[in-house]
Amino acid sequence: MENIKVTKASGEREPYDESKLRRSMANAGADQKVIDSIVASIRDQLVDGISTRRLYKEAFKMLKNRSDRYAGRYKLKEALLELGPTGYPFERFTAELLKLLGYSTQVGQVIQGNCVSHEIDVLAEKGNEYYIIECKFHNRKDHKCNVKVPLYIQSRFLDVKNEWSSRPGHKNKKHFGWVVTNTRFTRDAIQYANCVGLKLLSWDHPKSRGLKDLISRVSLHPITCLSSMSDEFKQRLLERDIVFCKQLPDSRQLLEQLGMDSNTIKKVLKEATEICNLDNNK
Repeated sequence: MENIKVTKASGEREPYDESKLRRSMANAGADQKVIDSIVASIRDQLVDGISTRRLYKEAFKMLKNRSDRYAGRYKLKEALLELGPTGYPFERFTAELLKLLGYSTQVGQVIQGNCVSHEIDVLAEKGNEYYIIECKFHNRKDHKCNVKVPLYIQSRFLDVKNEWSSRPGHKNKKHFGWVVTNTRFTRDAIQYANCVGLKLLSWDHPKSRGLKDLISRVSLHPITCLSSMSDEFKQRLLERDIVFCKQLPDSRQLLEQLGMDSNTIKKVLKEATEICNLDNNK
């Protein structure tokens, strides 16, 4: 097993690291006994060059056999990729995540800069700090944000900052640009952002404070995590601004109106409740 290499979504090969698989299941809430059992089963399937996608798909299948709650949380990265096809649900998701972390947020605002006006995905405020946030949604995990993205966002941010800084109420405020993506940033994108003071948030950046960590901290899970609901229903709900599992207990009537049968509604609400630890006694 020491010589086994796995193939990542990018095509890059790296040594198989069992601890990563264990950690991902632990983050999903699986107990040690379940993790040990699944890791042992995965060992029997290891061949050199196996894709990480296949490994995690097998782990997901085994988790689902044990608990929808584990499976839903384990599927988080894939669930974020399924928030499309438009980027708006991810903007909503980002705004709500920041709100739960203590920021006040607004989505889809048009702000006048020093030179031109800009449509800003998310505006956030916390204390005397103001944030102009650009959300970059991708539906493929191998699609990374390269350096062109922070370069472009930094120029927009500076135009708005120059306008805001001229206003009396903003003289003692701090202003920041921020780029949020559901995938990853390239190395040069991170290097540039660090150099100019632009904040970045991706699946695993900053370390221990990436999307996967923050989402687990506040228990904010998208409806695309759910395995008890069809993709068609997920899309219909996203179109109606239902993005989060925590919204579903109050959306029973909408589920009925969309034609979901009562048994499926019970399964969906049960799974949503388990994933988010909601108290659903409705």
